[in-house]
Amino acid sequence: MKKTAAERSGQRRSASPSEQLAVLRGVAVDQDFHTALSAVGSYPLLPTAIDTMQINVGKLCNQTCLHCHVDAGPDRREVMTRKTMQQCLDALAQTTISTVDVTGGAPELNPNFRWLVEQCRRFDRHVIDRCNLTVLDLPSQTELAEFLAANQVEVVCSLPHYRELNTDRQRGAGVFAKSIKGLQRLNALGYGVAGTGLRLVLVTNPVGAFLPAGQKSLEQEWKEELERRYGIQFDALYTITNMPISRFLDWLIESTNLDRYMERLVTSFNPTTVEGLMCRTMLSIGWDGAIYDCDFNQMLELPVTSPARHIRDFDAHALGLREIVVDRHCFGCTAGAGSSCSGATTTGPTTR
Repeated sequence: MKKTAAERSGQRRSASPSEQLAVLRGVAVDQDFHTALSAVGSYPLLPTAIDTMQINVGKLCNQTCLHCHVDAGPDRREVMTRKTMQQCLDALAQTTISTVDVTGGAPELNPNFRWLVEQCRRFDRHVIDRCNLTVLDLPSQTELAEFLAANQVEVVCSLPHYRELNTDRQRGAGVFAKSIKGLQRLNALGYGVAGTGLRLVLVTNPVGAFLPAGQKSLEQEWKEELERRYGIQFDALYTITNMPISRFLDWLIESTNLDRYMERLVTSFNPTTVEGLMCRTMLSIGWDGAIYDCDFNQMLELPVTSPARHIRDFDAHALGLREIVVDRHCFGCTAGAGSSCSGATTTGPTTR
């Protein structure tokens, strides 16, 4: 029998969303997330002004990374159709949402990715592409970097570390070299270069069961090292905490780190991160058009509480009045300095 990419890389397919939630709820911790929010007067958690529509255009990816919360890979077939993309655009037209954050998988592998970007730009919305960098090296994507630059798309790139060993350990052999090549290509087009308006952001997840170090200090270190080693420039570094779901949950269980990691997340709960939680200013749209509070709730199949649960039924008013769905995985966004798709949410304390 032919093995999947996940099996070939020594990874097992993650358990179902309901099983993952059951595992997390079975860990002995001092408090649940709603209890932590209640203690600081923030439960139920409510949205503020929605300024970002994050669209997950599918789980198809050219990589199979150990930490991937989407469980994406070359063997996935969940891909957003142009019809669903049009429904997203129809919803967008009803709002003043300023940013469309396109993610995956490798979002660029969706055959309608470029069409979606062009349509969003015609609406004069800022577009972010969540890029894994190695996709730029694919024969089918030879003009992708030029397309992104021509449409003034902000590129947010995943790179676990500026050292080859750390990156390849998390994302596979040879990934680091291709990532550096991709960054150099983006730099050559003006990305990350002052005055061009082409914003280039790097994202790092810790390689292991601990929280990221301080974002500001890491950013300075990364800028110095990538410039010195490879002549690479970039605008900002985002640190994101690994969520205890999907493949990272697999790894936590297999390495017997789950209890310790959950305890670390819970005891590192930082009340000052609550104001900046991304679920309060974002809507997450799944590849099938279902609406979620965030990308992590999407992967756990925890839909919004609003009656408008699909993008075809979009109702900005109803969604603005919803209560945000929370569970134990949410401690990942409030531990230490906090975590979001835009990096740390506060300059507060961190715990490695």
